[in-house]
Amino acid sequence: MLRHLGASDPRFKALQFQPGLNILVADTTGVSADTDSRNSAGKSSMIELLHFLLGGSVDKESLAAQAALRQITFSLHLDWPDLPEGLTVQRTAAKAGVVQLQPLPEGAASDQLDFGNGEVRLAEWQSLIERDLFGLPADHPGVSGRGLLSFLMRRVNSHAFNEATRSHSRQSNAEGATALAYLLGLDWQLADRYRTLQAREQVSKQLRKAASDPVLGKIIGQTTELRGQIALAEHRVAEIQRRIEGFRVVPEYDNLRTRADELDRRIRRLRNDDVVDRRNLSDLEQAVEEAVDPDLAYLESTYAELGVLLGDQVRRSFAEVQTFHSSVVRNRRKYLGDEAASIRERLSQRETEREHLGSQLAEVLHTLNEGGALDALTTLQQILAQEQAQLSALRHRFDAAQALESNRREIKQARVVLQQETDTDISERQQTVSEAVVLFAQYAQTLYGHDREAYLRLGPGDSSLKIEPHIASDNSGGIGNMVIFCFDLAVAVLAHRGGRAPDFLVHDSHLFDGVDERQLARALSLAAEVSRSEGIQYIVTLNSDELDKAARRGFDPADHVLEQRLTDSFEAGGLFGFRF
Repeated sequence: MLRHLGASDPRFKALQFQPGLNILVADTTGVSADTDSRNSAGKSSMIELLHFLLGGSVDKESLAAQAALRQITFSLHLDWPDLPEGLTVQRTAAKAGVVQLQPLPEGAASDQLDFGNGEVRLAEWQSLIERDLFGLPADHPGVSGRGLLSFLMRRVNSHAFNEATRSHSRQSNAEGATALAYLLGLDWQLADRYRTLQAREQVSKQLRKAASDPVLGKIIGQTTELRGQIALAEHRVAEIQRRIEGFRVVPEYDNLRTRADELDRRIRRLRNDDVVDRRNLSDLEQAVEEAVDPDLAYLESTYAELGVLLGDQVRRSFAEVQTFHSSVVRNRRKYLGDEAASIRERLSQRETEREHLGSQLAEVLHTLNEGGALDALTTLQQILAQEQAQLSALRHRFDAAQALESNRREIKQARVVLQQETDTDISERQQTVSEAVVLFAQYAQTLYGHDREAYLRLGPGDSSLKIEPHIASDNSGGIGNMVIFCFDLAVAVLAHRGGRAPDFLVHDSHLFDGVDERQLARALSLAAEVSRSEGIQYIVTLNSDELDKAARRGFDPADHVLEQRLTDSFEAGGLFGFRF
């Protein structure tokens, strides 16, 4: 149980708790103005301080980290197993990573150095809470002491009163159900598998989304496309390996390559010369055909037609000219024929030389084709390494794509198996389940009577262990809050009975916003009776007018209201004794 909440600042209104029901009241004063409010009196701040002292994390938004409170040392005295006088924890936000414990529980510093004066690291304090207050084993994935405390001390700032099965707004159903499964005595490790399955499904969804992206999709790809790419890459690797296996290093490789280039140039030069000579030969042959004797007979007939008779002297001159011209033609034809024969001879010689050079070039190329220089072999080996690396990358991408495409089916199958195992576990723990169901229904009927339907359902769900507390209503917010009240009270009782939680439950006054005063009176009476009979402690904060309404409806607050009362006095009425 919690015993005393204090602070090093003398203005702080220290709170002394007792067994059973404890009501911290916020009053209005006789000089209160209409603009004063009890919303800043410190009711919720008390719960924030309890979390701070019981290992809560600290950030710039935390209450204890505010500039006016940062240097104040807050303290909590509470009962502790195997410590008859209890334990006192002290902590200041200025040194949030360290807490001071008096006395040190057994084994407190077994895994780390003691800072001196009972100081231990925050993580060690959290581990002690898990070990001694909640009885968690050394290895407890999915469940933490801080997570369990958040159901026993719900926080307004975390929106913990929005839903019975979640202690903060960002908590997944699987996370909340795992913590509640532990408190209720169910197989919490089985419930935690929903969380790991959900995390796996989220990753799978993100990967599928990335795979459909035009840019990121190239990193993963589709199995159909990757199969083809792998086949081509394997072929390239095999081809390069074959070339390397048959590679022969040729001595004087560079000289042979130079020789081959020279032979190729000579062959091409001979072909170019052939082209020129063949063109000249064609011209010569055409000139020979055109070199013929002229026909002079037409001159005589022409003169005859003109009436001129040529004499013998003239005819003789024409004959001599004709003879001379024929001699010139013969000489020209002989010259052209000799030139053509010379060209044909050169063409024949070049053909022979080309064949000889071609044989030499073929031999050199054959030698080069069978092998190469050492640097060529090294280059081939480097190319092979690159192709093999690319092939390996493609295979990894294929495995990832294949796993991604089959992951959804595997997750679906795993969910079916998990649901079956959960259903079996609930059946095997029917006595525990029945105890929780009956206890919640009894508490709900105490508030609303037997005519209103009330139940607690436990069973396998799609995304988590399904825990569904219900009280029939007309969508009233007040009834929804009483569902949380009955559920929390049942969980606290069952966890305490099983030694799975400490013996306190703390509620903020926000839980009773919108609750009918009749149900408020019955809830307080029920809390007083249950805490007394079960040996637990129930701490609640209330405004004085709400308490007055409950009193008028039959609730007796005597012996339950804390001696220290908060007020709406602007300067000193709040929990801290000053405004900041």
